[in-house]
Amino acid sequence: MDICSFALLTQAPNITSLQQELTSLLQHEWLPHINQRDYHAGSQGGWDVLALRCAEEYRVAHPILQAFSISAATDWDNLPSLESSPVLLQFIQSLACSVKSVRLMRLHAGAEIKPHRDQGLSLEQGEARLHLPIQTHAQLHFYVDDKRVPMQAGELWYINADQTHWVANKGVEARINLVIDCEVNSWLKELIHDAKIKA
Repeated sequence: MDICSFALLTQAPNITSLQQELTSLLQHEWLPHINQRDYHAGSQGGWDVLALRCAEEYRVAHPILQAFSISAATDWDNLPSLESSPVLLQFIQSLACSVKSVRLMRLHAGAEIKPHRDQGLSLEQGEARLHLPIQTHAQLHFYVDDKRVPMQAGELWYINADQTHWVANKGVEARINLVIDCEVNSWLKELIHDAKIKA
């Protein structure tokens, strides 16, 4: 069986509304990504995160714990930042699979996420990572298994995070993606199988 590195799943129906909600969420406290070993900061900052949904056990814990995405937890809860963002919440609820963590991840201009793997996050291993760029540009380079993912704003992509991947923001504006970790089911498998753009 061929291993899928990435696939375009669908187009968000309301990217303009999502971008408007993002403006409000930018006023929240974003935290530097805990994995500082795997990125270089740019002239305008590094890589930071706003948790929107977390393992239930961390719902009232420190935001750093809420931003953890890889967990054996079986129960996950929306955080107030997601509950107060109706368009974003509706999009998450439209996914016909079990959703685990949901985060907004910002890569500032000039910053780079070094080549790395998130082991176990792949279609073949039962857990998938989805990316929805909300704010991006042509100078954002996202590679999985040495193949560039042609992400555009408003597109929902599956990426095989178990394969080596890296990101470089060579533009002058930050890139912000909605990053969703979820359990693989038949709905998601069919979307990936039927994707018109995949590698």
